[in-house]
Amino acid sequence: MSRLFGTDGVRGLANADITATLALQIAEAGARVLARRGSNGQHAAVAGPSGAGVAANGQRPFAVIGRDTRASGEFLTHAVASGIAAAGVDVLLVGELPTPGVAHVVKSTGADFGVVLSASHNPMPDNGIKFFARGGTKLPDALEDEIEGLIGTDWDRPTGDAVGRIRNFPSAADEYVESLVMGVFKGQQPAGSDPDAPVAPVTGALEIIGAPLAGLTVVVDCAHGAASVVGPAALRQAGARVIVTAADPDGYNINDGVGSTHIDSLVAAVKEHSADAGVAFDGDADRCLAVDALGREVDGDQIMGILALSLKDAGTLAHDTLVTTVMSNLGLHLAMEQAGIATVQTKVGDRYVLERMLADGYALGGEQSGHVLMLDYGTTGDGVQTALHLLARMAQTKRSLADLAAEIPRLPQVLINVKGVDKTRAGDPAVASEVEAVEAELGKTGRVLLRASGTEPVIRVMVEAETHDFAQQQAERLAEVVKRELAL
Repeated sequence: MSRLFGTDGVRGLANADITATLALQIAEAGARVLARRGSNGQHAAVAGPSGAGVAANGQRPFAVIGRDTRASGEFLTHAVASGIAAAGVDVLLVGELPTPGVAHVVKSTGADFGVVLSASHNPMPDNGIKFFARGGTKLPDALEDEIEGLIGTDWDRPTGDAVGRIRNFPSAADEYVESLVMGVFKGQQPAGSDPDAPVAPVTGALEIIGAPLAGLTVVVDCAHGAASVVGPAALRQAGARVIVTAADPDGYNINDGVGSTHIDSLVAAVKEHSADAGVAFDGDADRCLAVDALGREVDGDQIMGILALSLKDAGTLAHDTLVTTVMSNLGLHLAMEQAGIATVQTKVGDRYVLERMLADGYALGGEQSGHVLMLDYGTTGDGVQTALHLLARMAQTKRSLADLAAEIPRLPQVLINVKGVDKTRAGDPAVASEVEAVEAELGKTGRVLLRASGTEPVIRVMVEAETHDFAQQQAERLAEVVKRELAL
């Protein structure tokens, strides 16, 4: 059988793949594992007779549950809460909150773990279950495997006063917004200043002199998702004038023609309101893309580059290094090299970016899709946080987003999915020889990437070059070789 957990939790069609029964079983198994362990997999509590564990301080372990705005999240939340409470763990319900917001609450409350019900940028009918370990970090594969191994197994369940209690946590959204705003205020302090120095909170006014985003007019597309309230609130509290779109979730319209995967409406709104910039989140607001004043997209690579230059100028870019995936545009790498910033590449997936950042002490990384991780300010990719720091760079430098993005040029990139091939033979000698020949023609101003799909018999051929025509020509050349040599 295939592994239940994918690269970002368990995901599928709600009430078909992701049923209430499965959600309860996953939650119960997760509680049995995570209530006894810290984020590094080490025992952090003393196992009790029920198997769920009693914390070393005598307090019952507790978990945080949040969700995006999908209708299915309502019944799945109840199922997950039931499974966790049945395992002897208390539950705090934070309601509709971005995935990174749930991670923040897990860390700030000292919860043993957290659960998010979301399918991110997927269409409304889908949903998913994602865990955060103590401290608000994603689970390593080993812990996911341990949870999966316990699903549906018999055990000695707690009874009486050993069962968990379920409570609402209505202040979670406000506390999350405050942490975002305080983070961007601290981000404006010069290197060497006291990182623990208090910062006066900013609330209420749309434009506040001295605030990080003062003077900026910003359109924000919330994808009718989890950031519909907290996204605009954080931008306003940081001093921006905010024009809000796609922030009327009804349970069914999440990601429906809006958000970071459909930015046409954001482009139109930025032009209509003569805004300085626009930002778009996805359904659970763990990613952010931007649009400049002329309506041109600024993708995740350019956002990362802008933030890397900002942090380097401030003297706070750890090891002067940016972590990217193999899909990041060569233009980003060339711009970083020119600025004296090293780049480190990982496999595609923000979890692999995070693993490398944690392993080597890096502070900034992400993906072209808009997942940006700023570990000095949070534990996972956070779209609202990204927007705040990107816009703060505009305000601080008094430069337009177009001007800032121009420092991170995007080389033309062509991607061809070659179907019906044996993806296990991507390293075939004939294919490898052709790749070498193309790379020689491209030189230092282009590159080739062949990557096998993780879910279907497809090999993805990506070529970057100085011109789109040349990239297209070389990509088609390689695709033909892959199709001929690796056909099933």
